[in-house]
Amino acid sequence: MPRRATAQPPVLPGYSYIRPLGSGGFADVFLYEQDMPRRVVAVKVLADDAVNPAVLRTFNAETDILARLSAHPSIVTIHQASISADGRPYFVMEYCPDNMSARYKKRPLDVAQVLDAGVRVAAALETAHRSGVLHRDIKPSNVLLTTMGAPALADFGIAAAMARADDTPEVFAMSVPWSSPEVLQGELTGSIPSEVWSLGATLHTLLAGRAPFEPDSGERLPREKLQRRIIAAPYAPPERDDLGDRLQVALARTMLKRPEDRFSSMAELAQELRWAQYELGQSPTAFDVVDASWASASAPVDFEQDTSRGPVISTVQQDSRRAERAKALASSQRLREQRAAESTPQRSSTRAGVIGAIAGAATVGVVVAVLFATGVL
Repeated sequence: MPRRATAQPPVLPGYSYIRPLGSGGFADVFLYEQDMPRRVVAVKVLADDAVNPAVLRTFNAETDILARLSAHPSIVTIHQASISADGRPYFVMEYCPDNMSARYKKRPLDVAQVLDAGVRVAAALETAHRSGVLHRDIKPSNVLLTTMGAPALADFGIAAAMARADDTPEVFAMSVPWSSPEVLQGELTGSIPSEVWSLGATLHTLLAGRAPFEPDSGERLPREKLQRRIIAAPYAPPERDDLGDRLQVALARTMLKRPEDRFSSMAELAQELRWAQYELGQSPTAFDVVDASWASASAPVDFEQDTSRGPVISTVQQDSRRAERAKALASSQRLREQRAAESTPQRSSTRAGVIGAIAGAATVGVVVAVLFATGVL
């Protein structure tokens, strides 16, 4: 199948285009520079010929999932989502300059780096699972490296709700080398045990420089043959002498054919990886996971919305709260002044009456004194 050509980058207000970063079946990713605040960002843009209800569902869901989960330190951060002037939906996210796939293809990674990444990604996936979301495409190229060199899980484009209607149409694409046997056999499209398998296969790949069931020779197997090996062939751990027993046992358990025999959760897998770190003399990586009360309080992601959303329309009133307070203060001041003005004439007439009464009394007193003096009284 020929690779789709990368589309032209859209004109986005407040952003300056730099260069393309990559393209997939449904979207292109470009590097932009944001004007304010000044920073480089990655912009994922839905392809023109991919704008249909099914793809829009996945695009909207990915945007909402990232917005909901990207507070986690090991999930890529999203900044904004809207529709470009030419009608293509897009979202702006954190730019990560590297990924684990590019790293392991140069040479197998250090055990310490793989264990650290394993705990962090397991924590990110545990957070997603507690929020009712499956990733369904865990592989080395979807574990990005931030500008600080930390791993961050990306590409929730084919994610799904853990409780989804069976008759709901969906877009699903397997990454065969890291997919579990039950997914390859079409028994389901994703589950927590299948994600445990995929993360285990990813960690194996980083340590061995190849996927678990690919031949040592580096020969590229046809898709069907690789699928058969994943379904039926026994698992062999990476041929390294620095893994330690605990890590080898943990990897083998993630690769068990029966889902119920694997780790029951990402939290359980992460705990074993942390014990492996301890036994190898490494400092165990912190297991950062969302609190269960937060996950249950969040609104569920709508996986059925198949309409374009945006562009962003502000609903903020023109007058700010500060302006409203200033207006209320001015109104109160005017009211006080009005009341003062209304009471001034009354106080003035009262004062005049008092003064008149005193003057009148004084006049009467003088007259009476004169009359006494003249003998009239």
